[in-house]
Amino acid sequence: MSFNDAVLIADQDEPPVSFAHDHGKAPVVLTCDHASRAVPRALGNLGLTDDLLARHIGWDIGVAMVTRRLAPLLDAPAVLCGYSRLVIDCNRYLADPTSMVEVSDGVTVPGNADLGAEARLARQASIFAPYHAAIAARITALRATGIAPAVISIHSFTPVMRGFQRPWHIGVLWDGDGRIALPLLDALRAEPGLVVGDNEPYTGRDPTGYTQRHHALDQGLPHVEVEIRQDLIGDDAGAAEWADRLARLFKPILASPDLYMAIQPPPPHS
Repeated sequence: MSFNDAVLIADQDEPPVSFAHDHGKAPVVLTCDHASRAVPRALGNLGLTDDLLARHIGWDIGVAMVTRRLAPLLDAPAVLCGYSRLVIDCNRYLADPTSMVEVSDGVTVPGNADLGAEARLARQASIFAPYHAAIAARITALRATGIAPAVISIHSFTPVMRGFQRPWHIGVLWDGDGRIALPLLDALRAEPGLVVGDNEPYTGRDPTGYTQRHHALDQGLPHVEVEIRQDLIGDDAGAAEWADRLARLFKPILASPDLYMAIQPPPPHS
């Protein structure tokens, strides 16, 4: 079977990218790399059951709801990926072995076994490229007005990983540019009862993360990635609560006109 663009995503499939509050006026772009658990029909669910795809291995639970509510609260456009991270992880460099994983948190992904170059290129061209082009287009449009926009990525993490009970309610991921991350950490730590991770449970200093590094850090743009624990945003009420909290905490940080300037990006990782 030839996995060209036409057969990978057909008319009845989901689009590779979707938008929320796309005409927002704030100099901010929200991104959501793992918003969906969808799989193109041509890939036959990657050989997995719907129950497995609905787990954290298939997507970031709750983030689409948070992002879609947060976007109008910040008056910012949001760009959301339309397919499961198991088809192609849009927050990974294409050469990264975890871009199209064969095993995720102990679960074998049959549809990713022994992928050839043609199949990989089809996923890249059909999903990865249009998603990141959509982000770049919104950043470029703002930069054309003389504004260096802020880029905010919304993710979530599973409460338990490899037997470790993660204590954090939210993590703030960043590297080199703390213009948003540092005041956000202070604001979150002032919230009663929250356990806040600084580059936990993942680190923004790890070059694995593609979206923030490619679209923001390497361009000198203000940015941050937030990771919210999935059990806190798994339903509408939790997602709304966290979107409202993030909007309240982000607004004074994003209100500073001095924020929207590009700075010299840090040297690349060796």
